[in-house]
Amino acid sequence: MEAKKISDSETVMTQMVMPNDANPMGNLMGGNLLRWMDIVSGICAGKHTNADVVTASVDYVSFSRPINIGDVITMNATVTRAFNTSVEVFVEVFAADIKGGNNRKCNDAYFTFVGVQKNEAGEIKPIRIPPVLPLTGDEQAKYDAALRRRELRLILAGRMKPADADNLRALFDK
Repeated sequence: MEAKKISDSETVMTQMVMPNDANPMGNLMGGNLLRWMDIVSGICAGKHTNADVVTASVDYVSFSRPINIGDVITMNATVTRAFNTSVEVFVEVFAADIKGGNNRKCNDAYFTFVGVQKNEAGEIKPIRIPPVLPLTGDEQAKYDAALRRRELRLILAGRMKPADADNLRALFDK
């Protein structure tokens, strides 16, 4: 299976925050933002896998700055690493007013997706994911850190013992 460049899967999505998307304070509700982030990262993961994907986890969601009614948000999704049947996607959210002023980073998160397909019996089964080829220093740093994030996800899910998390432990052994 041939590795894919990260840039081949990058995905951008833009939304305008309308009154129905906001809480009584006039700020975008976190659940609506998470939905949009899930959509853009799912598209990104689907482009990388060339298959259907399902959300497996959402990690490290930051809500750094409020997003107001009338703001235009731009979400940038990028594959950071592929594992056997899963792919990790980093999503950044930027907000600005309709004229492009007051541009600011408001949120980011890591989403993990599993590539799936139906077998002959109609059962949905995981598929093998193409590897990622990091080309820049930033891509390589996110690629390397993805293994530690994965180990932490597996530990928290009870699917890995902390003693088996070699890459995560290496951070503390230095």
